[in-house]
Amino acid sequence: MRYWLMKSEPDDVSIDDLASAPETDFEWTGVRNYQARNFMRDGMNPGDLLLFWHSSCAQPGIAGIARITATAGPDSSQFDRNSPYYDPKSTPEAPRWVSVPVRFVAKTRLLTPAMLREQPGLENFQVLRRGNRLSITPVSPDDWQQIMSLLDAT
Repeated sequence: MRYWLMKSEPDDVSIDDLASAPETDFEWTGVRNYQARNFMRDGMNPGDLLLFWHSSCAQPGIAGIARITATAGPDSSQFDRNSPYYDPKSTPEAPRWVSVPVRFVAKTRLLTPAMLREQPGLENFQVLRRGNRLSITPVSPDDWQQIMSLLDAT
């Protein structure tokens, strides 16, 4: 099993959206960065867990946990002319972008970047690195365990 952090703007999809339909798989669409795409395509497997990060909002941070439920497949938004993620160069025969389905596991207390920076041992947590803009990043098993311990402490 691997661990991931995936960012979503709560106005688009929030942990509350996933919690409102706990048996539903949500297609993680709109990733238009090749490195993040490659993480989904080449690294993610069913059963992998992810930290659900609220981004571009008043209080960013870890808001919950979700699970990858299937391997990556074509991102449906790349073919939708009405989507902001439409890609005219992508075709169903040769899709450029992928998505993974995710399912709700738990809503957590919010762990903000400031709270995470205060924790010894999380200095290399990728989302905290200066200049990190990726919407999907791997999480080391050690970082995952430390974050789970922080969440259990409340």
